[in-house]
Order: sequence, then structure tokens, then C-alpha cells
Amino acid sequence: MKKIVAIAMSVLLSVGVLAACGASEDAGLKDGSYTAEAQGHNDVIKLTVTVADGVISDVTVDEHAETDGIYGDAETAVIESVKGKTTADGADTASGATVSSEALIEAINKAVEQAK
Repeated sequence: MKKIVAIAMSVLLSVGVLAACGASEDAGLKDGSYTAEAQGHNDVIKLTVTVADGVISDVTVDEHAETDGIYGDAETAVIESVKGKTTADGADTASGATVSSEALIEAINKAVEQAK
């Protein structure tokens, strides 16, 4: 009987340790501002990602050479869709501005990697 209790306690302890490890991965990002860049359609897009309370709270594009009439939709779609998240994966994109949208997503994810 004592062996069964000891085994059961070991299993419960192991599950608790594994659950705690998984929880730390989901705990969020380190608060702060992180800069990154990625190649857009015309040139490099440079941005700053602000993390607050463990999630993306803002993204500011510091520099770009994209076509304004097309790029603006990509910037708005991507940035608004990543706020409150811990990654840009699955972010909204703009039709007709695929390369710019993908560059924004790539740069945001590069910045987020610094916050892990």
C-alpha cells in the first residue's frame, strides 16, 4: 500500500512540475520596446513593438519606403490584428499589399522573439 501511495505521489509531483513548465511558456512576453526590420516590397520596413502586460500593446513603423496608397491598408490591418497577442502569426493582411503585410508580420515576430 505504501508503494502505491509513493508512486501516486511521484506521478502527481511530476505532473505538477510539467504543468508549471508549460505555464511559464504561456506567461507572456517581457514588457518593453523592441525594434526589428524586414524586407518589404520597395525597401526595409523598420518598426518598434511595445509589449505591456505580457502582450503586444502597440506597433510603430519607424521607417518604410512602401507605396503609401497601398501600404497604409497593410499597416493598419496587421498592426490592429496583433494588439493583445504574443505573436503576429495569423495576423490580418491587406489584399494587394501581400509583400508589405508579410514584411510587417516578419518584423513584428523578430521583435517579439527579443521579448521572450
